[in-house]
Amino acid sequence: MSEATLMFGIGATKAGTSWLHRYLAAHPDCHVRSIKELHFFDTIDKGRQNAQLSALQRNLQKLQRRQKNGDPANAITRAHRMADIEQYSRVLKKGDEAEYLAFLDEGRDGQRLIADITPSYALLSEGRMEKMANMAADVRFVYLLRDPVARLWSHVRMIAKRRTDAGNDIAERAREILERALGGFEVQITNRGDYRGTLERLNAAVDPSRLFLAFYEDLFSNTTIARLCAFLGIANKTADFGKRVHEGVPVELTMAQRGRAAAFLKPQYDYVEASLGQLPAAWEANRVGV
Repeated sequence: MSEATLMFGIGATKAGTSWLHRYLAAHPDCHVRSIKELHFFDTIDKGRQNAQLSALQRNLQKLQRRQKNGDPANAITRAHRMADIEQYSRVLKKGDEAEYLAFLDEGRDGQRLIADITPSYALLSEGRMEKMANMAADVRFVYLLRDPVARLWSHVRMIAKRRTDAGNDIAERAREILERALGGFEVQITNRGDYRGTLERLNAAVDPSRLFLAFYEDLFSNTTIARLCAFLGIANKTADFGKRVHEGVPVELTMAQRGRAAAFLKPQYDYVEASLGQLPAAWEANRVGV
């Protein structure tokens, strides 16, 4: 069997990576494990195996409860995911890169592509990215960029939902978290939108011919998907653009908060424009706080 292309989807958070995972998982030329975010390299680099293993165990227990009480129609899918979690937990506990690659490749039946899509990899060091780029004969990186204000607000709403008990006001909690983020707190949210930092590290560590960049606003189109498939060396398979993934609770930003967010994120808009050229219309609108 020929060696597969290894793809790293490194983000950005809330920029379409879950949709991309589903698209590739359903593609006949791709072999993608059922765990979307493996968190291998960030876990190893930060020595956080115990925390990540605990998170995997919680996920496994949740699936086990659903398997016991849930819809039988999804039983096979859940069983597959539970088996993947149990296997990957053993791999992560050892932290061995060869076993990690073997996990990605196991079960491949001639497909051209294997992948790990973990948005937090966007925060990895230049040195780690360079090592990843040399892990196989053919390694590709995919980085999706979403309008900075829209990305931040989507991320904030996701965190607000996690921190809000049933029956409480998610909208109010989201606006509180946004104010904290704009005040320099909640850096785990704002760092995920540091396009400048990620692009500078990528450009230093990765051959430009092995790096695919796209705007989230352009992702859901036949043109971008054709470009992505050509980059990955897989057939151009028709995509379902009607179903989005993890859209979150619909809460509107106030005009005042939108303006403050645009001002806070202006360096990101300016850097991406200088690096990639003309911005999508949605970026231009939010850039001026409209």
